Parts: sequence; C-alpha cells; structure tokens
Amino acid sequence: MNLQPQLENELVVLQPLSINDFEELYEVASDPFVWEQHPNKDRYKREVFQNFFDGAMQSKGAFKIIDKTTSKTIGSSRFYDLDMNNKSVLIGYTFYGRNYWGTLYNPSVKKLMMDYAFQFVDTIYFHIGANNIRSQKAIERLGAIKVREIEVAYHGEPEKLNFEYAISKKDWK
Repeated sequence: MNLQPQLENELVVLQPLSINDFEELYEVASDPFVWEQHPNKDRYKREVFQNFFDGAMQSKGAFKIIDKTTSKTIGSSRFYDLDMNNKSVLIGYTFYGRNYWGTLYNPSVKKLMMDYAFQFVDTIYFHIGANNIRSQKAIERLGAIKVREIEVAYHGEPEKLNFEYAISKKDWK
C-alpha cells in the first residue's frame, strides 16, 4: 500500500505533503479554535506546529487537503502505522480550518482515504483525543466503533489519553 497516493473526488484533492507546504498549512493551523478539543491545545503556535509538521513529513503518509472549488489548502490528514501482518492502517492527525467544520468535506476526505485503504487492508483504526467530542461524533457517523482507550504519544509530545475507533472492510458502506 502506497501511504501517499494522490487522491481526489469532486470536492477535494489529497496531495502528498511536501516540505514547501508548511506556510499554507500553518495558515490553517494557526487558529487556536482548531485545536481547542485536541490533546495538544498549543498546536496553533508556530514552534509546536513545526514539530507536528516535521512528524507529518517523517510519516511519509501525510496529505495536504485542497478544496477543489477554491484551490486553497483547508487542512491535513495522514495514513500511518501500516501493519500488513494484521492488514490494518491508521488514519488520523486530521484537522480542517473552521469554515469546513460540519460540512461534507471531512466525510468526503475520509471516504476517499477509506475506499483507497480497503483495497489493501481489512481494518482501519483512528486515535481521537478523549476530549475531542467533535471528532468522535464525526467518526461515529462514518460507522467506526470505539474499541478501547489508549495512551498515545504524538510525534515529540507526551502521551495523552485517546479513544481508539475501528471500522472493518465488511462494515464499510
């Protein structure tokens, strides 16, 4: 499974993240409200976001999300922790500018990523911060089920409580 294919549909283009995308992505990430429910609420600060971006680049599975109607960068997501022995992958580290919350964009991006991943794996997992109610509800609407609570250390950050959600290929609509 290629963790960084270019994917697109009628709404968005998921383009492999490049080192040159920092400023465009930071423009979206610099809004403190984007991170208010996230375990790392300081990610809107340039130096904290730089660490996040460095981890995204090292993952070799990160995307910038582009709105096809405006050609603007609206957020980011990534594939990570591919496990071909267990035929699973994680999708996460997703964020969007506030103008895109509660719209068709997140479900559209997740559908693109899941349709692609389920060609190679049988289970997709998501780690969502224990206090990130907005993201928990969004992933539940897609059919994912909470399977456990787990401490997760994001790149260069201390461990924080997350809820792990899963969806199987057979349950994906």
